[in-house]
Amino acid sequence: MANPQELEALTKAFSGLGVDEKSLISILGKSHLEHRTTFRERSPHLFIEDERSFERWDDHSINLLRHEFMRFENAVVHCAMHPWQRDARLVYEALRLGPQSYGVIVEIACTRSSEELLGARKAYHSLYDHSIEEDVATHITGSERKLLVALVSAYRYEGPKVREDTAKSEAKIVANAIKNGDKKNPIEDDEVIRILTTRSKLHLKAIYKHYNEVSGKSIHEDLEAADLILKETVECLCTPHTYFSKVIDEAMRNDADHNTKNSLTRVIVTRADVDLKEIKEGYNSLNGVPLSQKIEDNANGNYKDFLLALITKD
Repeated sequence: MANPQELEALTKAFSGLGVDEKSLISILGKSHLEHRTTFRERSPHLFIEDERSFERWDDHSINLLRHEFMRFENAVVHCAMHPWQRDARLVYEALRLGPQSYGVIVEIACTRSSEELLGARKAYHSLYDHSIEEDVATHITGSERKLLVALVSAYRYEGPKVREDTAKSEAKIVANAIKNGDKKNPIEDDEVIRILTTRSKLHLKAIYKHYNEVSGKSIHEDLEAADLILKETVECLCTPHTYFSKVIDEAMRNDADHNTKNSLTRVIVTRADVDLKEIKEGYNSLNGVPLSQKIEDNANGNYKDFLLALITKD
């Protein structure tokens, strides 16, 4: 391991998303004591030398590394799990992680079909002996509670019929609520909540189209200063593939925190059998690089191989 190339390979094996198990076995597994001493000395981001010149793992680095070792395991477990159970568990975990994870609840409530969301609610009953609605109402106390409870309770019409006159009228209602947001937060507006939580997704896409006509701006521009939960709700309902592409890209940023990195597994695994082809096209359009190449550059080992297998299957 005194070989600089091996040191570089070993450092890379511990970096990024997941770990490079093959490099760890071939390099670290065959190393000698003095080689591992050299690795510790040249890896100050992983090891700390205390006042006694004792080289020890940095506690924070150990915790991060444990998460990276578990990344492949979690991806496999979530892939094999029944989708309803998986979504129920994701909601349960999001509620306990706090406000920074409430977007996961929005994602599940807004990007699943009516039957899929109903299935997740049934699974939640079975797993936790109470309802998603009950847990959301209990754990969330801020301005977003009313919207989130209504979203997870929804059972939307999924047929092809859309009344364009009604959609245009409701686009005006939403636009007025957003423009008057300094007087009343639109996330607490009963009409906005009614529209976002009861209308079909085709109807909401018609509202999305008409919004630009009645406002002069896109709804995303007008929501720039609004609550993140409201912005994510509109994006998940109206432009889900753009939403998923952004979530994936944020998960692979070098400065992403642990929960943000977990989004990569969640999106790839939950959408693998649904609309991953469209998400890949959206990602390429937004970022100018294929999703498979981005994962190849940022993930390691079995975790990388598993994600690539999911996104390249027919």
